[in-house]
Amino acid sequence: MPNRAKVLIAGGGFGGLFTALEIGDHADVTLITDEDHFLFTPLLYEYFSGEVEEWHIAPKYSELLDPNVNVIRAAVTDVDFSARRVKVQLHPRSLDLPHRSDELEYDVLVLALGGVTNYVGVPGAEQFSIPFRKIHHADRLRQRMLQALDHVAPSLPPQDTQRALTFAIVGAGASGVELSTKMSDLLRDAFKRRALTGNPRVLILEMGDKVVPGMGTEIREYVVEALSAARVEVHTLTRVLRVTENSIISEHQGQTTEVETAAVVWVGGVRTNPTVERLQVEKNQRGLIMVEPTLQVAGHKNLFALGDVAFYVEASPTLAGTAQLAFQQASLAARNVRAYISQEKLQTQTFEELGEAVSLGTERAAVLARGKTFGGPLARQARFALYSSRLPTWHHRLRVGASWFFEGTQPRPLLPLGFHH
Repeated sequence: MPNRAKVLIAGGGFGGLFTALEIGDHADVTLITDEDHFLFTPLLYEYFSGEVEEWHIAPKYSELLDPNVNVIRAAVTDVDFSARRVKVQLHPRSLDLPHRSDELEYDVLVLALGGVTNYVGVPGAEQFSIPFRKIHHADRLRQRMLQALDHVAPSLPPQDTQRALTFAIVGAGASGVELSTKMSDLLRDAFKRRALTGNPRVLILEMGDKVVPGMGTEIREYVVEALSAARVEVHTLTRVLRVTENSIISEHQGQTTEVETAAVVWVGGVRTNPTVERLQVEKNQRGLIMVEPTLQVAGHKNLFALGDVAFYVEASPTLAGTAQLAFQQASLAARNVRAYISQEKLQTQTFEELGEAVSLGTERAAVLARGKTFGGPLARQARFALYSSRLPTWHHRLRVGASWFFEGTQPRPLLPLGFHH
């Protein structure tokens, strides 16, 4: 190993950022990411509802990382393992590279690229629905809801109002549940403020037979109750056949239905990052990279993989694909990269369920911690406390915690354009 090993980290999500933070000045670290900011995804729903601000959950990498960590805005396109080179496509706004080279050399490579939205080949899904993975997706959905509300006059009959304000969410995992309850609460509040007749309609379409399939029975009971209280219509065992510009076509028990929609949001699953699909490494049947208990990729001692792109045998199935797994794996990855550089023994670790915290609208949540589940407004506060402790860097945690304490976390209503409160 050279005196200053070159460590490349591909991906700036939980896995990539927290690994970079913990490697510190043990190496020359370069983070390759397609955004200029980190995103604390578990609170994207609260950003959408206005309960938290953008800077709380999407701090710039330049604020979080030491100046000696080089951040390059680019997308990884390929890796040559024998030459130890990574090919990148630079972001148009990227001014980071002195020669704007599209190849980077490494001694150690960490793959933490994360997944991408899986539209499972449904016609029109990618073209017409809104995914929910980034800040601009949340902005786009909120904008769409405001536009739909602004087009409805208080004099419109209830059935016409409902048709104009019908929103469909595809997928009843935690994302679908958190998003649908937030949307319903915001829309109901907007109906009161705007004196609209009737009710908005929020639907969840789910292929499986239950909501939040990855969660335990106890927390699911809170979720089902919250969906009912928010008047979210849940349609299980329902397959989406097609999405159009203003409707969704689905099938349940052989019967096809078309529903007019103001927006369709797609949170129906994640697939492997296309870059990972191209890499010549050992993968499982789902296309995830096989990693050793040390997070090293099978057959490549200087290659580590974690988070959504890696299959880690020891991790509990309920943790797969979650931010909390990538969050925990980052510490092990950083320790083992440092150990590999200094030729010390690499470690292994068992990853535990850190507890579940599901947001259920703008006033309550459900939290499972140490085997006990509780819900309501208190759980909402506990969720903020839990997540503030997992934000990157103590400095950022302090600023955000102070902001939530002094300024509160009230939702931002969907007011008519031109109104300010």
